[in-house]
Amino acid sequence: MAQTAASELRQRILNAVYPPGFQLKQDVLAAELGMSRIPLREAFLILEKEGLIRLLPHRGAIVAQLSPEEIDELFSMRMLMEPWLLERSAPRLTSADFARLHRIQTRYFKALNDHDVSMWNAINREFHMTLYQHAASHRMLALSDQLLAEVEIHTRTQLLHIPADRERAVAEHAELLDACENGRFAEAADLLRAHIEHIRKALLDLLSSSP
Repeated sequence: MAQTAASELRQRILNAVYPPGFQLKQDVLAAELGMSRIPLREAFLILEKEGLIRLLPHRGAIVAQLSPEEIDELFSMRMLMEPWLLERSAPRLTSADFARLHRIQTRYFKALNDHDVSMWNAINREFHMTLYQHAASHRMLALSDQLLAEVEIHTRTQLLHIPADRERAVAEHAELLDACENGRFAEAADLLRAHIEHIRKALLDLLSSSP
C-alpha cells in the first residue's frame, strides 16, 4: 500500500496538483486514499528519499521547494556527471537507439505543443537517460536519473511560465541528437553543458522573480 500511495502522491506532485511548499496532511490523505496512516508515513519516506518532499518537525510533509543554493548544487552535479556519461555512451549508440531518440523527440515536441504537462518531464528524462544508457556506469546513471527526478517539478514550472523555453528545449535536444548521430561527440558534450546551464539560469531567474 505504501508504494501505491507513493505513486499516487508522486504523480500529483509532478503534475503540480501539489505545488512546492504545499503541506501534505496525513489525516486528509489517509481518508482520501482509503488507508491508515502507517502506509502513508512509509510513502512519505519514499518520496523524501526521492527529494520530492521534506519531513519537517512540527510541520510534517512539505512538497520540496528548492533554494537558489540547492539549485546550484543540483545543476553543478548534473554538469559534472551528464557530459561524462554522454561522452562514454554516445559512441556506442546504435541505429536502433537513434531511431528511438527521434521518436522520443517527436513525442516531446508534441507534448509541449499540446500543453500535456503531465508528460513533459517523463519524456525529457527518457531522452537524457537513453543518451546515457551505454555509459557502463550503473551508479552514475542511477544518480543522474535521481537528480533529473529531483528537479522535475521545478523545470516543469519553468516551462509553464516561460513558453520560449519550450521551443529552446526542443531545439537544444535536436542539436544534441544531431551531434551524437554524426559522431561529433566533444561538441555534443559542450551542447549538453550549455543546455544544463540554460535550465539552471532560467530556474534561478524564475525563483528570484517569485514573490
